[in-house]
Amino acid sequence: MPTRSNVPTPDRALRLARRLGVVRSKDLVREGVTRTALQRLVKGGKLERTRRGLYVLAGADLGERRTLAEASSRVPHGVVCLLSALQFHGFTTQVAREVWMAIGPKVWKPKNADLPLRFVYMSGPSFETGIQAHKVYGVPVRVYSPAKTVVDCFKFRNKFGLDVAMEALREGWRSRLFTMDELSAVAKACRMARVMQPYLEALVG
Repeated sequence: MPTRSNVPTPDRALRLARRLGVVRSKDLVREGVTRTALQRLVKGGKLERTRRGLYVLAGADLGERRTLAEASSRVPHGVVCLLSALQFHGFTTQVAREVWMAIGPKVWKPKNADLPLRFVYMSGPSFETGIQAHKVYGVPVRVYSPAKTVVDCFKFRNKFGLDVAMEALREGWRSRLFTMDELSAVAKACRMARVMQPYLEALVG
């Protein structure tokens, strides 16, 4: 098997992009791909620059998760939340036209005209509870758990309406994405237990 040292630089870049889907410029640098070689691959139609510092194989159709990977690469301190988290976990009929991300109250909010981002501020347990680590096309992506996402939908129900929160609660419960104990614990940590109590009681009968 050829070692990295005897694999041509362009082949290393294309192989990494093929394996990860979305590849970051710093990943390419670790593979020994120079900026000059990267520019040649883009000009030669082998790679496509989707956002600053992010590349995919030319012509690749990676769907909505590509945008999620790009957003998480741009905002690594954020956590995918609300409609985007519902969509990630697959228990909503809603379509997230923006990537919803939670950030801390004193965190710099990037301005990305080329990337559809929507931020909500959270702090303390509301921010720290229920973070799951995933990888999407090789990019580390932090997403709130299904239980935390349901609680957040109730907390931010003024943004989407109670119907969205109720659908998330019913579908998540039906799909067994969380237990009642887990949901109750998250609701308590986020100070939403009293608000959600009647809905949880109605759910379990």
